[in-house]
Amino acid sequence: MRIRALPIALAGAALLLGGGAVLAQIEGGSRGAAPVDSGSAYEVSGVIVDVAGPSADAARYGGWRLAQRKAWVQLSNRLGGGGALVSDGTLDSLVSGIVVENEQIGPQRYVAKLGVLFDRTRAGSLLGISTYSDRSQPMLVIPVQWSGGVGQVFEQRTEWQQAWARYRTGNSSIDYVRPSGSGPDALLLNVGQTQRPGRGWWRTIIDQYGASDILVPVVTLYRQWPGGPVIGVFEARHGPDNALIGRFTLRVGTPDGLPQLMDTGVKRIDDLYQQARRNGTLRVDYSLSPPPAPDPIATETVPVDETADANTAVLTGGTGLSITVQFDTPAAAAVTSTEVALRAIPGVRSAATTSLALGGVSLMRVAYDGDPAALKAALEARGYQVFGSGQTIRIRRTAQLLPPDLPADNATTG
Repeated sequence: MRIRALPIALAGAALLLGGGAVLAQIEGGSRGAAPVDSGSAYEVSGVIVDVAGPSADAARYGGWRLAQRKAWVQLSNRLGGGGALVSDGTLDSLVSGIVVENEQIGPQRYVAKLGVLFDRTRAGSLLGISTYSDRSQPMLVIPVQWSGGVGQVFEQRTEWQQAWARYRTGNSSIDYVRPSGSGPDALLLNVGQTQRPGRGWWRTIIDQYGASDILVPVVTLYRQWPGGPVIGVFEARHGPDNALIGRFTLRVGTPDGLPQLMDTGVKRIDDLYQQARRNGTLRVDYSLSPPPAPDPIATETVPVDETADANTAVLTGGTGLSITVQFDTPAAAAVTSTEVALRAIPGVRSAATTSLALGGVSLMRVAYDGDPAALKAALEARGYQVFGSGQTIRIRRTAQLLPPDLPADNATTG
């Protein structure tokens, strides 16, 4: 998962279109919620503990210790490690966080339902497995909530957007790009924009957020009566054409259960998106990629000495075709090595990283003299897998692929 801030230049251009009313919209009060960064952690949720101790603090500490052990056994079994226990000191170095889902604290007793987050790199190293996971191309998430006939995204803080912000995406095969709702997000990512199929403005938006496509999870809330049951109709939609992938309905008895309703809805919609990716329904819309630039035009022809060769040399001007390359950056060294590899390809004038996301997918701008198809062929000849075409491509080292007998790490709960 990557969190990107929209450049000020694009925000300024939008302000010129709307004047003072737009400025007031951007400067509005509390809006949106910052998403949790869970892309580098394994999560085991729903661990139940019941521990007694000489004091409330001692019982709680013992409960967390027990939760770490139980969660490690579940994670080890899930990833094919056999479920063997390790020492508490080792677990302390592997655990990156405890998530309290529900807890009851007594004078000498602690009963709770907890989630445990394990550092992906360290846990994978101890289990002897690759920490690489096959994920989708970056997908921009626009969570739409309908309530009382009014649709909202980031205009005001909604329960739906907050549920997506707190959802931990480390175990998902979808690379979600989740805006925080700050700055011009409310102006550019709204209900009206999700219903516009035109690719031109969509290209501008998703390029600034570092995404390749759009996901639009929608919830429509129906309240039976004040203080009564709440029904949520959830839809998983995709792309500028707002294509429907799946739909389901959930219900809670009182408004107090609305956060739980939303969290369950996010989990179910994530499952729908992952299933759609596996069966080929969820595919990147390459019409959102920038159109290819015209072929370079010959500006000057210089004749060669006839005694040396009868051919002529054609000199082309310009700075090369601009190509956006998405590449994995698990560590800082991957940035330098990938830039060096790109610069070594004949015809590449320059290669510079424009958006860095350590532990995720970064963006590189490459100036290339020639056909993008030739660059793709050159990358494949150097051991890369290349996805996409035209001026936006995704590259990946073939050595990073998992062995065929390794169980897939796509579970979302413990």
